[in-house]
Amino acid sequence: MATIERHMARDLVTLDATSTCKQAAALMKERRIGAVAVSHEHRVIGLVAERDLALRVVGEGASPEITLGEIVRRDGPAVATSATEKECVELMRQHHVRHLLVHDGGKVVGLISMRDVVVLMLDEKEHVIHQLEGYISGH
Repeated sequence: MATIERHMARDLVTLDATSTCKQAAALMKERRIGAVAVSHEHRVIGLVAERDLALRVVGEGASPEITLGEIVRRDGPAVATSATEKECVELMRQHHVRHLLVHDGGKVVGLISMRDVVVLMLDEKEHVIHQLEGYISGH
């Protein structure tokens, strides 16, 4: 079973905790991403995903000018680079999230999305199919 290391996004898009939710939404739209890491004093403290903006800002009638520091999920689940896709899926399911921070040696090194995990799972299935086809055809 493969690890997520090859499939995670290493170019972590980060905004400071003093940035507004409106700025985060604009950046997510521009970059076509579903979440941004939030930092405080140059350290990642959590994630804000589009779902957070929809439910915790728009859904509660809050101003889009509130800061990310006010809505960031600081205690969200995270995984190591050595995690498997099954571990990611289980964490996502347990915590009702679509994005996980990825750490290596206690340092945040990237992010993995549900889409990344699905691609990894499909790649693994395709590899198995090719192996079985070779075995069946005698190659």
